[in-house]
Amino acid sequence: MILSTDSLNLSANSTSDNLSISQGRLAKSLARISSGTKIVQPSDDSAGLAMATRLDAEIHRAQGAKTNISNAMSYVQTQEGYLKKIAKALDRMSELSIMAQDAVKSGPDRELYNKEYSELKGFIGQAISKEFNGVPLFSDGSANIPGPAMDVTIDADGNTFPMDPLDPATASFFTIASGAGDILTTATASIELAAIKVAITDLSSARATGGAYQTRLNYAGEQLMVNRENLSAASSRIQDVDVAEESTEYARANIMVQSGTAMLAQANQIPQGVLRLLQ
Repeated sequence: MILSTDSLNLSANSTSDNLSISQGRLAKSLARISSGTKIVQPSDDSAGLAMATRLDAEIHRAQGAKTNISNAMSYVQTQEGYLKKIAKALDRMSELSIMAQDAVKSGPDRELYNKEYSELKGFIGQAISKEFNGVPLFSDGSANIPGPAMDVTIDADGNTFPMDPLDPATASFFTIASGAGDILTTATASIELAAIKVAITDLSSARATGGAYQTRLNYAGEQLMVNRENLSAASSRIQDVDVAEESTEYARANIMVQSGTAMLAQANQIPQGVLRLLQ
């Protein structure tokens, strides 16, 4: 029997290589379990990593669009709050204009009615300048709201939904507030009543449009939530570790490392036996 240095070290070298492989598998399993992802490094799944990166970016864009929609919804709701009060003011103004046409009312009576009428006009006029986070609630496309509409981003691709702003210069329920009309006589009260009836009709249309915007924004927001859930599930299937499966792999690698360590110790004892033969 011929023994060489290479033959004596062969078993130890082979065992050491196997132990290194087992240790690498154990380290990767530990990294996957501790991080919660099965793609610890790009080489684990390069194509999957690329897809997951794109999906994650789209998820974040969808979240940004959802925030935009929520803010737009708040804007429309705030606008509706003012329009609701303006509607009540117009209702009262129409009532006052009717009462001012009462034949048995005297001039001083009409002056009292006109005082309240003027105050309500002032209330409507003040609403024109109201803002939401620095953005006018009622605008004609000025520098604060460039262009003919407010474009709300409604999805992760940057598609927009236009909301036409209310123009105080053309909305009759605003122009009536800036007019010089009064209800001091039955004649002027009759003229004002006709204008108020038109203003109430325009206001109803404006509020209905705002309601339509809210419906559209609600649907867009719900669709974004569904898309985000689906995208998150797709990304999870690519990246997230299967804890049960990986725990099994960890236990297997751990056993291999322990047995490999023990076998390496045994393999290192073989040269010692040869030395005893030489003694």
